[in-house]
Amino acid sequence: MANQTMDILAKVLEQSAKMVEDQVDSQLSKLNDMEEDELERLKERRLEALKKAQKQKQEWLSKGHGEFREIPSEKDFFGEVKESKNVVCHFYKDSTFRCKILDKHLAILAKKHVETKFIKLNVEKAPFLTERLRIKVIPTLALLIDGKTKDYVVGFGDLGNTDEFPTEMLEWRLGCADVINYSGNLMERPTLTQKSGSKFTKVEKKTIRGRGYDSDSGSEDD
Repeated sequence: MANQTMDILAKVLEQSAKMVEDQVDSQLSKLNDMEEDELERLKERRLEALKKAQKQKQEWLSKGHGEFREIPSEKDFFGEVKESKNVVCHFYKDSTFRCKILDKHLAILAKKHVETKFIKLNVEKAPFLTERLRIKVIPTLALLIDGKTKDYVVGFGDLGNTDEFPTEMLEWRLGCADVINYSGNLMERPTLTQKSGSKFTKVEKKTIRGRGYDSDSGSEDD
């Protein structure tokens, strides 16, 4: 009799264990289905975001972003600024050496920050615009957002007062004005690292004879 009772208990326990196991398997199956569905939704959202980003990039490129370009006249300036949210415009003179230094860095940043339009304009071809924007020192960068001038980078004063500033320094400065999407820490200014054999040149202003501009240059050849 005792053996029969033990057999019955064993069968009951076995059936109970089987029911619990089936329930666990069912829950796990539902969980797996939910995870697969969620992963699929995540993939779809990620794909949609990539498509949207690619479309936005193509739109920027169609408007002249992605390269550092010279515009021929001040009339073209207004059209360029109107069609792009973020614009960096370099007001320069051919005879100013530091304008060429700035051009080198701007060409690099134009390729890196496609979200922003990088252009340059010769001040001698834009007397009305330079007067309107009160540009007195060359080089000057006008930083525009939504068609309005938000900030200026005048000479090299914000870039370490040296010809040897790194591109990262200018990138940080533009990031401080929100005219580019800066991924670094705005609270930490990039450091100037002096290369072996390089010479740091402190900026000194001098007036260009016959013009209403100051040249942000220590060279007397300007």
